[in-house]
Amino acid sequence: MSTENGEPVVRLEDVTKVYTQGKLEVPALRGLSLEVRKGELIAICGPSGSGKTTTLNLIGALDKPTEGSVSVEGQKLGKLSRTALSELRRDRIGFVFQAYNLIPVLTAYENAEVVLALQGQGTARRRKKVMDILAAVGLKGMEHRRPDQLSGGQQQRVAIARAIAADPAVVLADEPTANVDSETAERLLDIMVDLNEQRGVTFIFSTHDPRVMDRARRVVRMVDGRIESDSAEGEG
Repeated sequence: MSTENGEPVVRLEDVTKVYTQGKLEVPALRGLSLEVRKGELIAICGPSGSGKTTTLNLIGALDKPTEGSVSVEGQKLGKLSRTALSELRRDRIGFVFQAYNLIPVLTAYENAEVVLALQGQGTARRRKKVMDILAAVGLKGMEHRRPDQLSGGQQQRVAIARAIAADPAVVLADEPTANVDSETAERLLDIMVDLNEQRGVTFIFSTHDPRVMDRARRVVRMVDGRIESDSAEGEG
């Protein structure tokens, strides 16, 4: 774990999540506690049903814990209003989904610009930032292509650009290499590792992919809603 002083970017404290299916209660997380500090590159891994995606959804304020608390930059999500949560997701949390979730009618530039436009940033400022980020993820010259004119790997690069455009506190990447071939997966990982090293972007991956685990600086292994091991423990 990073030794940087101060409040963790993300903190989960004794978090339990139970889903109800009819009369059946299905526990997804069982007393999970986790801290993530600025600049970390973490892979959360484990078998299907271990709680990886649930953990990301709670950090991203897409779901609420049954018990316990989730904080981002010191703000307890359970105490925020719906409006404040929406603003937190927009401004402080970046999302990279395995299905890309790009807007089909918008160009690569426009997709990457969406969050900045929602924030009300000026046109000139948005253009400089988006062009810089698209170049950083290897899409220079492809700014005006729509998603259907891009390969899967290129679409995921647009998704990465969109996720980091607003300088979020943390980027959540749910199985980011799941829908691309091996060569493209390596290129995407190169990009995200470089963004982490050069720009200090904090990444939390949910993954089954050994390549992601190999490139992460910290690996948290989950089984049955609990942390089985954490490579940060005991580091010094």
